[in-house]
Amino acid sequence: MSRGRFHIIRSEISGVEAVAADSAHTFGRHMHDQFGIGVILRGAQKSLSGRGIVEAEAGDVITVNPGEIHDGSPIGDHGRSWQMLYFDPAVFLKPIHALTDGHDNMAELSHPAINDPVSAKLFLKLYHAITDKNGCDSEIQFHENLLILLERLIEYASSEHNNVVPKSIRDAQSRIDDDPSVALTLDELANIAGISQFQLIRSFSKFTGLTPHAYLVQRRLQRARMMIASGEALANIAHACGFADQSHMTRLFVSAYGMTPGNYAAARY
Repeated sequence: MSRGRFHIIRSEISGVEAVAADSAHTFGRHMHDQFGIGVILRGAQKSLSGRGIVEAEAGDVITVNPGEIHDGSPIGDHGRSWQMLYFDPAVFLKPIHALTDGHDNMAELSHPAINDPVSAKLFLKLYHAITDKNGCDSEIQFHENLLILLERLIEYASSEHNNVVPKSIRDAQSRIDDDPSVALTLDELANIAGISQFQLIRSFSKFTGLTPHAYLVQRRLQRARMMIASGEALANIAHACGFADQSHMTRLFVSAYGMTPGNYAAARY
């Protein structure tokens, strides 16, 4: 794969997306709806995570949870390469549930960077099982390798939830999540939360890592990604997702994901 490129590999496993990347791009703050597990193959990076700023180098496992605000920038002048698997929550939570005897509070990847060669090796085996188009038993290999990897990672999972999001902020989040394409005012969100606008901005940023407006933008970008993946024409997506125009969407999309919407669409086929 050439430098500065992202390759999204269509998976035979429903609810799983494989990504291979080699880039010096600095990603702005963004989030995913999925769980993500990957390995840095070359170079190093630093990133914001649910545990603050972390660094990962070649051989380290990297993880992210749904809705977790993160970014990423290379350490050094030569970028970094990595492979990543993104799992829809339904795909991920079932094996976690089985491995923890139903303790759903373990369903969190609490270490964003893990220096564990065994976990890295298990991830690469799982990645190969998903992306090997010649594999005739990809389904059973996937589930088997996923369970083995998660069993290894489970010791890193945290059952502590000291940072409980207050109902006022959850209510404001829900209003944005319901339809991020709709224009919202700070006053409307503050009324929904039952707090002042200043309290809303301060608390929303504390518990989500983003201001209400930045969170709204991320939800719009996620909707745009889904529409692109479904084959929707790019010309229709910006308006449907609440962006001012296509160039506005493109600028934010590149900042978050390191590629234009058109390149993202092309990379999926």
